[in-house]
Amino acid sequence: MKLLSSYAQMFKREFEGYNLQRLLTDLLAGITVTAVALPLALAFGVSCGASAAAGLVTAIIAGIVISALSGASFQISGPTGAMSAVLVTIILKFKLQGVFVVTFIAGIMLLLAAIFKLGRLVSMIPRPVITGFTSGIAVIIALGQIDNFFGTASVGESALAKLASYTKLGFTPDIYSVALGLIVVAIMIVWPKKWNAKIPSSLIGIIVATIVSVVFGFEVATVGDIPKTLFLSERLTIASVEWSRIGEYISPAISIAALAMIESLLCGASASRMKNEEFDANKELIAQGIGNMLIPLFGGVPATAAIARTSVAIKSGCQTRLCGIFHALGLLAAMFVLGPVMSMLPLSALAGVLMVTAWRMNEWSEIKYIFSHKLYGAVGKYLITMVSTVVFDLTIAIVIGIVYSALVFIYRCMKLELTSKGNNCETVIKICGPVFFINCTKLENKINELYSDDKTIIIDLSGVNVIDTSSCEYLYELTEEKVNVSVTGACESVKKMLEKTGVACTDRLCEEIEAVTL
Repeated sequence: MKLLSSYAQMFKREFEGYNLQRLLTDLLAGITVTAVALPLALAFGVSCGASAAAGLVTAIIAGIVISALSGASFQISGPTGAMSAVLVTIILKFKLQGVFVVTFIAGIMLLLAAIFKLGRLVSMIPRPVITGFTSGIAVIIALGQIDNFFGTASVGESALAKLASYTKLGFTPDIYSVALGLIVVAIMIVWPKKWNAKIPSSLIGIIVATIVSVVFGFEVATVGDIPKTLFLSERLTIASVEWSRIGEYISPAISIAALAMIESLLCGASASRMKNEEFDANKELIAQGIGNMLIPLFGGVPATAAIARTSVAIKSGCQTRLCGIFHALGLLAAMFVLGPVMSMLPLSALAGVLMVTAWRMNEWSEIKYIFSHKLYGAVGKYLITMVSTVVFDLTIAIVIGIVYSALVFIYRCMKLELTSKGNNCETVIKICGPVFFINCTKLENKINELYSDDKTIIIDLSGVNVIDTSSCEYLYELTEEKVNVSVTGACESVKKMLEKTGVACTDRLCEEIEAVTL
């Protein structure tokens, strides 16, 4: 009841003062997003190993269900490049029916994440790790589209394995496929940005490539039949579940749930700044969970919030979540009206869209920043996560990136800064940085170096914000054994830790110490 009340209050705030003018604005913004989402939905459906129809159904159901329950008015969800890259290996291993089960389980996991409010964990992932993961996904998408773009054939369960298979199978591009793919790439590159806001370059590129293919009679692979139904022939049913493999589905379900959480919450955080509107991460996870539990029942693939479509919605004047619903209804109309036309779309044209999308999804400004400023720690996190994403999978890559980041942080914490000032009677050792068991030896060595029976040593902790129990125990033993050693200047949190371990800490002022020791 509390949740329903919370949703009711959110809807009341969102639709307060809603009128015909705002409704028309939502409708036009939704139509604009439809134009952007249509080619992407088809392309991502094909690229993950499912079908164009599966991508379209995913975008429609996600647009209606997830938009309605979203944690903000602006989130537009559907199939994404990152999710498609993750799905490729899962589909090869479990087939499409297995993916439906995995998606349903992932939806349950997202609901549990909302219940336990785990969305905050996303903020614990370092920015270079996310950037590296995004670049790794871009590489996987690009490698995965080589066959469609060049009209070739490969084998293997991963993008790298498929790439390696060309050494055995040979690599003979189809000139017509390449030409159509290049047409799309060229149009998307030269298309003016100011026009792109109204008519997306990807849509124009696909239309031109399809016209060229039909007029000149190119014999190239096409999307194929687009069924005029939301319930695809291959979808999740109880009878189709291989119950004996449920245990095998858990690991890929975690990957999908983790990706959906990361993409959706990062998209929401970014878009909330664009629209200057609050974003409820918990409700967003509820929406993503319910949406991904329903989508496989229709034959769709996993969905997540998409920053490209969301930003288009905001820039087009999105007023409420009806914008996302209108975009879904637009896709539904296209499915029924334009089905015969979409069936003729060349796969190489869709591959061209994905090639450019893969390039653009890289956070180039962030990459340039960390490399140009020689931030070697960030560069290491970026490269390690990117390579891990390509070689392994999402979950492993994120774990490796976070573990590496933690090791870098610990290494930097080991570099404790110690400065000393004093005279023959008194010496002050000022400590800057966190003090814990790894670097405590450095403090011990410094004290042993300066200590003498006829000299007072004051340990100034004013530059310390964190201290562990091992270091506190050392200070306790030191002040107990040597009466001419004292501790001062600790902040409140450090002082509480010292008091718990029995270390006396004075409140002697830094200015007073400096006056004595200079």
